[in-house]
Amino acid sequence: MIEVLRNVRLWFAPVRVRDEGGTPDYRFSLANERTFLAWLRTALALIGGGFAVDQFLPDLRWGWRVGLALALLAAGVLCSLRAVNHWIRCERAMRRGEDLPVSRFPALLSLVVAVVAVAMVVVVLFGWEG
Repeated sequence: MIEVLRNVRLWFAPVRVRDEGGTPDYRFSLANERTFLAWLRTALALIGGGFAVDQFLPDLRWGWRVGLALALLAAGVLCSLRAVNHWIRCERAMRRGEDLPVSRFPALLSLVVAVVAVAMVVVVLFGWEG
């Protein structure tokens, strides 16, 4: 838990990461940043999808519409938080010469997106009238 809190503090003071270990090859730091930006693009797409479901499918039953929209919005929020946390963890690991951290989050995110996609298939096959 202390490590998580330390990582959150580093989100807002990334210059303090430089205090740990040595400077990694800039290519690796830039690749880490590109990965961070890819996670943010994914988060924005999920958030946009959540708003699209809510705003552009008014004939969809309320429970389906809200459930699907909230699932996409929640996935977007988690993805954006995960992006910055993963960036910090990877940067620290590279500076310390450690293995890069592993995570179950990509699998979890894939499952959430798959469940939402299956739910949308059900909606398309069986109609959306309220």
